[in-house]
Amino acid sequence: MNPSIHAVTTRVLEAAGERSRFIVALAGPPAAGKSFLSGWLCRELNGRRPGCAAVVPMDGYHFDNAVLDPQGLVPIKGAPETFDCDGLRHDLERIRRADGTVAVPVFDRPLDLARAGGRLITPEHRLVIVEGNYLLLDEGPWPALRPLFDMTLFLEVPDELLEARLIQRWREMGQDPAGALERTRHKDMLNAHLIKTASVPADLHWAASS
Repeated sequence: MNPSIHAVTTRVLEAAGERSRFIVALAGPPAAGKSFLSGWLCRELNGRRPGCAAVVPMDGYHFDNAVLDPQGLVPIKGAPETFDCDGLRHDLERIRRADGTVAVPVFDRPLDLARAGGRLITPEHRLVIVEGNYLLLDEGPWPALRPLFDMTLFLEVPDELLEARLIQRWREMGQDPAGALERTRHKDMLNAHLIKTASVPADLHWAASS
């Protein structure tokens, strides 16, 4: 049975108890709805306990194109190796200590760049939701993140729905139909397959609807 947002909110609050910091990882493939659902979950948590929750988006840790270009990685931007996993881990370690405010970067999709210090995580944010593609990936540097998570969620979305959403996303960003289809099938869906097959099981699997 797929849990409701109300049920997920309740489960997070019960698991967190009175801890000063509780970190939830929300993982899933591109276009699974991570940003939408993490924002919704954050609002639900804050609705029950005002000011308790905040979101850290993994997309803020994209390497800049100026770094990727000399390595020939711009065409595959969004693949695991195009993210600063160590930088994310360092910030999450600081966040876990809950002893001060931590500034985290936020990705600006239309501008295709990360804004440094785009969001502040304060000690008052007892519940921190980290959302991103590769948080549960079981290869490369990514497993080092897992000890920092108190609860893990994974969004389950059928490939055909992911593909439709991704094509629409690229079209909205100015791609023509052929370009949108090319980027979706030969870039994003390759990453989606990796995430679905090489991520460790989560504490809770959340099925997306259309």
